[in-house]
Amino acid sequence: MFLKFAILAVAAVSVLPGWSAAQPAAASRRPLVVATIFPIYDWTRQIAGDRVGAIDLVLLQDGGTDFHSYQPTVRDLERIARCDVFVQVGGESDAWVSGALAQGGNPRRRVVNLIRELGARAKTEQALEGMQTKPSAAPEVDEHVWLSLRNAVCLVGPIAEALAQADPAGAAAYRDHAAAYRRQLERLDADFRTMVASHARRNILFGDRFPFRYLADDYGLVCHAAFAGCSAESEASFKTIVFLAQKVDALDLPAILTLERPGHRIAETIRDATKTRRQKILRMDSLQSVGRAAVPRTTYLSAMQRNLATLAEALGE
Repeated sequence: MFLKFAILAVAAVSVLPGWSAAQPAAASRRPLVVATIFPIYDWTRQIAGDRVGAIDLVLLQDGGTDFHSYQPTVRDLERIARCDVFVQVGGESDAWVSGALAQGGNPRRRVVNLIRELGARAKTEQALEGMQTKPSAAPEVDEHVWLSLRNAVCLVGPIAEALAQADPAGAAAYRDHAAAYRRQLERLDADFRTMVASHARRNILFGDRFPFRYLADDYGLVCHAAFAGCSAESEASFKTIVFLAQKVDALDLPAILTLERPGHRIAETIRDATKTRRQKILRMDSLQSVGRAAVPRTTYLSAMQRNLATLAEALGE
């Protein structure tokens, strides 16, 4: 149903007065660069660096909207149609994009699909022991590719090249900025490795969804969670609660993790079902709901640094 809406909306945009989907981008204007969600918007912002004023960089997702439930407005679809660079994740939650792109638009538009760029490095969603799951015909690709610093190191290159093609005058700057940003990402990746190596514990547990498979695999963490990363479920069964509470007890975990969204009732229920009922409830930021209002004060690196500190606390002594 929504895909039909998207196609109709783009078709409507293409006949707006003063603009045609077949009309090439005006050579005199700044290249329009559109990113669907905050993490890849911020990567693009860092790659642009001091040339950010030479492009018109737009974040589509607004604050409070989860990545998985985002629905583009007609204005969003118009921006996609006329943009010079479009950066997307490329998973199931971006299914609406194919209809938008199929309507044509700027003939010079460059599309960076992160999952496609990762290729064989993209993972499928993981069904963890005890996780509350629904039967599926086939495993879906885990969309949360941005939660791996190592993925980020790989993906800033294609974004930089797309910017270089859209704005040839800044090509060298984009490539230099991307190289410098990769070094920052690599340093933080090393910090994660050092921190995990300093702890004897390797187990963590989410009383929530589990979008952190890429991060967990990067550092050899063993995880349990109530739901899969893209699950729409919000109520955990008695069986799931009991299983996770018993895991907390068996592993002597000092904390139960949850995501950044408001409320952590499931995590509290798990804690209340443990023997000691003393575990901390800690939040990891999956960066799925960061909107435009947070852009001036938030960066991908700062959020991942906070995740480093939270993870260190969850692993305990």
